[in-house]
Amino acid sequence: MTTDASATAARRPGEQALTSLGLGAPALDPADASTHCFPGGGRWRTEVPSCEGPEALAVILKEASRLDVPIHRISQGSGVWMLTDAEITEMVEATAERDIELCLFTGPRGTWDIGGSTRTDSRGGGLRARGHDAVAGCVEDAVRATELGVKCLLVADEGVLWTLHRARRAGIVPADTTLKVSALIGPVNPASYAVYERLGADSVNVPSDLTLAHVTEIRRVSGAPMDMYIEAPDDLGGYIRMYEVAELIRRGAPLYLKFGLSKAPGLYPYGHHLRDLALATARERVRRGRLALDLLARHGANGGMAPLGSRLPGELNRFDIGP
Repeated sequence: MTTDASATAARRPGEQALTSLGLGAPALDPADASTHCFPGGGRWRTEVPSCEGPEALAVILKEASRLDVPIHRISQGSGVWMLTDAEITEMVEATAERDIELCLFTGPRGTWDIGGSTRTDSRGGGLRARGHDAVAGCVEDAVRATELGVKCLLVADEGVLWTLHRARRAGIVPADTTLKVSALIGPVNPASYAVYERLGADSVNVPSDLTLAHVTEIRRVSGAPMDMYIEAPDDLGGYIRMYEVAELIRRGAPLYLKFGLSKAPGLYPYGHHLRDLALATARERVRRGRLALDLLARHGANGGMAPLGSRLPGELNRFDIGP
């Protein structure tokens, strides 16, 4: 796979003005560029996260049409268990009509069960599935969701990831089910990123505070698709990295651009008591996506988007499952 020329020819923010003032930046190092891309072509895809039900989904789809925001994936954060069968089916059908991948979170997770360690300063085991029953709940969610037509599952535990990878190899869930690692356990170094790929991850959400050099380091050991919040929710740091999008694509491809939202209250686990907030933030996430895409266009870096409707990650490295 080769680097898309449009990704390397982009204008850097403020470049012409700063150069004229004698403040030009050093030339980009071609060795920093990722050599990977998505199967079928393209270096970046888009994702709108935190879509917590059919009503929020309808808002996202309407706003995406109004603002002409292309969407490859829409993800939910509360969990399969927080949706009825009818709600999941409605979301599956609505995204299928647009050829958008729908990704639902598997639960339960450590921050919502009776374990107190997650509320200590150390955060304990964090979002991971505590005990056999929690893993079983995640598998139950996965089977139920895929039977209803969901093709992508979000996981926040290494053991759950490996278990679901084995499950799709065994035919318990469909073989083309994709597994996405949550930002809440995202790896922060190339060694751990490669481990997630080998455990079965088809895309890996990294924390939004990774430096550009960190992204390059990861790309030197793994071609697994990377997910990154271009704007992160406050509980993930609230980072806003819109001016770095072109360089993140150059270094991090294949990359999902996630349009999160800072300065917004948390939604998980979602219920109708949070309806107004869910709809308002869903609408604003799409607008944030439009802002990021406009920046890419102004800098001449909007080429190289993967075809809409594409969702598979390509050939990846996996641990041997054995007999």
